[in-house]
Amino acid sequence: MLATQIGIDLGTVNVLVFVRGKGIMLREPSVVAVSVNDNRIVAVGEEARQMLGRTPETIEVVRPMLGGVIADYEVTEKMLSYFISKVCGRIRLTRPEVMISVPVGVTSVESRAVRDAAMAAGAKSAYLVPEPLAAALGADMPIHTPTGNMIVNIGGGVSEAAVLAVNGIVVWNSVRVGGIRTDDAVAAYIRRKYNLLIGEQTAEEIKIQVGSATPLEQEMQIEVRGRDQVSGLPKTISVTSGEVTEAIGEPLSALAATARAVLEKTPPELAADIIDRGIVMTGGGSLLRNIDRFLTRETGVPCHVADDPLACVAKGAGKALEQYAVLKRSLPSL
Repeated sequence: MLATQIGIDLGTVNVLVFVRGKGIMLREPSVVAVSVNDNRIVAVGEEARQMLGRTPETIEVVRPMLGGVIADYEVTEKMLSYFISKVCGRIRLTRPEVMISVPVGVTSVESRAVRDAAMAAGAKSAYLVPEPLAAALGADMPIHTPTGNMIVNIGGGVSEAAVLAVNGIVVWNSVRVGGIRTDDAVAAYIRRKYNLLIGEQTAEEIKIQVGSATPLEQEMQIEVRGRDQVSGLPKTISVTSGEVTEAIGEPLSALAATARAVLEKTPPELAADIIDRGIVMTGGGSLLRNIDRFLTRETGVPCHVADDPLACVAKGAGKALEQYAVLKRSLPSL
């Protein structure tokens, strides 16, 4: 009996699991609720995310992944075990083969921790694939050819820009800016301007509902509830899309600088291909309104967002497992 082959996008904010022949089978937040007294797991995924900022002292809600690498090994292992069981079933005859995405440029210690966590969580064998390579495969880019392909993957904790050709990464750059940093920027802006304290989930909700990387022709508004810093009492204010654009300007500039740094280091032959083909954007961060226009303006290269950008890395990790023999030399050796 053949082992199930699964690709996992182990992100700072979300975990996605792709099963060969079935597609994306799981999308859950990479959040775990832990009991403080006995270190027992109380909730994982969406259930735990809903507890963010709402728990008593006895329960702590943690993100075991930070910047795409493991911050808490034990919790990551239990989280992976939970997600693998959810996808493959608790009673399984064979253990799955797993391909997990890791940020490009992680140390051998960090990558070994991810592999060990997957093995401990019940994998038969575990391989690692750099995120830009997985994202490019998931976005169906022709990376097996000698033509230059550029990808910008905006994750929750880390964003990466890379140029790929002949099944490998030619140049890359990464920055610790992603969905979390933009949410923090929104919360900080509202605190400065309105003296209003808002939580992580509220900040993300504002970004999703009215956020835009460039000013919108027709401005949108959202009502925001939080706690007044001066009186300490609950208060409601109105926030416009223009204010959110202003708030997230700094993290977006850092992202644009990363993409420009990659273009500056790209060999001229590949740079010519990229101008023709444009830049493909993947990751949850590329769902922000007009982010493609913003990056086109900042780099001078046409950018477009891939289909279902959030799922590209997980799909690509699954494809990398199918094409393991071909991609072997481009994958981190452990």
